[in-house]
Amino acid sequence: MTAATEARRPAWQRAVITMALVIAGLVVIEIIDLAMNGRLDQNGIVPRRLSGVDGILWAPLLHADFSHLAANVVPGAVLGFFLLLARRFGAVTTIVWLVSGLGVWLTGPSGTVTVGASGVVFGWLAYLLVRGVFNRDPWQGLGGLAILAVYGGVLWGVLPQGGGASWQGHLFGAVGGVLAAWMLSDRRGEGDRRGEVPAGER
Repeated sequence: MTAATEARRPAWQRAVITMALVIAGLVVIEIIDLAMNGRLDQNGIVPRRLSGVDGILWAPLLHADFSHLAANVVPGAVLGFFLLLARRFGAVTTIVWLVSGLGVWLTGPSGTVTVGASGVVFGWLAYLLVRGVFNRDPWQGLGGLAILAVYGGVLWGVLPQGGGASWQGHLFGAVGGVLAAWMLSDRRGEGDRRGEVPAGER
């Protein structure tokens, strides 16, 4: 498939293909992890240990098992699709990935290893919920309300809870999503441009 052919595809088709490739990659990684008896999961985030800081890069790609992967993939596929349509997938994912991972490394329980893409998924959700506020775009705001109506219940995951879920990853992922919405907002870019001084006036 040539780049020109790909460019001619409708945006929604490109978004579907991209998310399908992302999910396929995560499934392949989990199959490899299963074949290695879960040893890949040791590369997750180990809080406050220098030897575990590189887990910030790997943790969202790793999952405890296929049920853990499915729990992230189902909402992630939908949210990632909308993020791709917004043409902010790479930038938002990078910000959320780093903020979520660093938050877990700083505040997670000692002696634990955190894996999973839930922090990134929470970041995508938070971005899509609030971007309309920063952009002052009523249509984006309505889209955020629609997403809130469907996925708003999962926001309880940012609060401390029992079980093996990393609420720290959820919380800092959401913080990263709000941060990304502010950093990438259209109106912030307009403000930066208004502050520029024309070359002839310097």
